[in-house]
Amino acid sequence: MTLTEKVLARAAGKKYVQPGDNIWVNADVLLTHDVCGPGTIGVFKREFGKTAKVWDKNKIVIIPDHYIFTADSLSNRNVDILRDFVREQGLPYFYDVIDDPNGHWIFDKSKGQLAKQYGSHFAGVCHTAIAAKGHTRPGEILFGTDSHTCMAGAFNQFATGIGNTDAGFIMGTGKLLIKVPETMRFYLEGALPKGVMGKDIILHIIGEIGFDGATYRAMQYEGPGAYNLPMDDRMTVTNMAIEAGGKNGIFPYDEKCAAYVNERTKLNGTKSDYQPVELDQDQKFIYDKVIDLSKLEPTVAQHPDPGNRALAKTLDKVKLDRAYIGSCTGGKTSDFLAFAQIVKGHTVKIDTFGVPATPEVVFDLKNTQWDGKSVWDHLVGAGVTMTENASCAACLGGPVDTFGRMNKPMSCISATNRNFPGRMGHKESRVYLASPYTVAASALTGHITDPREYLS
Repeated sequence: MTLTEKVLARAAGKKYVQPGDNIWVNADVLLTHDVCGPGTIGVFKREFGKTAKVWDKNKIVIIPDHYIFTADSLSNRNVDILRDFVREQGLPYFYDVIDDPNGHWIFDKSKGQLAKQYGSHFAGVCHTAIAAKGHTRPGEILFGTDSHTCMAGAFNQFATGIGNTDAGFIMGTGKLLIKVPETMRFYLEGALPKGVMGKDIILHIIGEIGFDGATYRAMQYEGPGAYNLPMDDRMTVTNMAIEAGGKNGIFPYDEKCAAYVNERTKLNGTKSDYQPVELDQDQKFIYDKVIDLSKLEPTVAQHPDPGNRALAKTLDKVKLDRAYIGSCTGGKTSDFLAFAQIVKGHTVKIDTFGVPATPEVVFDLKNTQWDGKSVWDHLVGAGVTMTENASCAACLGGPVDTFGRMNKPMSCISATNRNFPGRMGHKESRVYLASPYTVAASALTGHITDPREYLS
């Protein structure tokens, strides 16, 4: 069996499953956030009763992150709905924006978007935070009310996005009916050359198969190149399985995965035991492709979809109005360090926004010193508008006062994960997806730029 089939078989209590089988699986973790959480809670209460209890309070993780730092009253109310439910159910894993369990969340627009406006429990973007907080364990099943839940497949688990109805059912039963997907294998060889990151890998792959090329399929990554990748790059690759229509993305278990998971579960006191799934010699794939990482170049997904691929070096005539680095895909510490490596000592030519994925990333950037200055100060000194308020921000548009949102037709190069029309705001804007390296180089020139020009 493939990695996905093995995880699903175990969760279903079966020795063997194959693509097309419809099976009931037991969930290990259910993730929801401020956009879908209230709807999920509504479904749960409607179907199981207003006084019903969740199936397992220790297996539900709630992370407000999408429409947080906005003065929109309905968005603020959503966080209060989550808090009321958490208090009612006694849920331990709620990463609230405020510290008062009986309080109300109100974004103070008079303080502006840049200075910190959150309490000590806030975790940031759910897909980055759920791993950082020790809730992603090899061999487990993670369901989340967000399409980019598949990011956790980097940790050798089956992770996929679901709707509010399915989430409400899981909330009450801990189970879900799943059709076993076919598996596409991407066998990675070699190592990434200078100026190329995990984002370039997945943009290359989506360009090969199309933005619907993996519809309801598992995307499995193997080979020496897969093991060479750091966890952050693996997370970027699996994050965008959904941009190819995929059900999930998944990597094998190895020492890097174990080190990350063990550190995070210990640090946060979360469940530390797990059972990874190992590769079988006999696997059946619907698609099998070898990719030599050493031959990849900085890659861009052009408007209007993630499969519209081109090499950065061929797009130097594309003028830009804005650059953006952030989100679960592009807001990790390593992403900002790569970005800073390019812009350090220079000045950006276009409006450039930086949104760390978690408060931990903010801390890292402010406490990592380069040449006697923090990385954060290097970024600000280069003209990047940085916010301490870690969130999804403009990645998915949001209310009009969302930090970095495009409220008029613009062209933006972004380290985020999706570029369909209207994704980052105005429906006539054009979004180009690229790695933090490429976004940084383009911010310096005002047009799409191959970052290798700035890497000696």
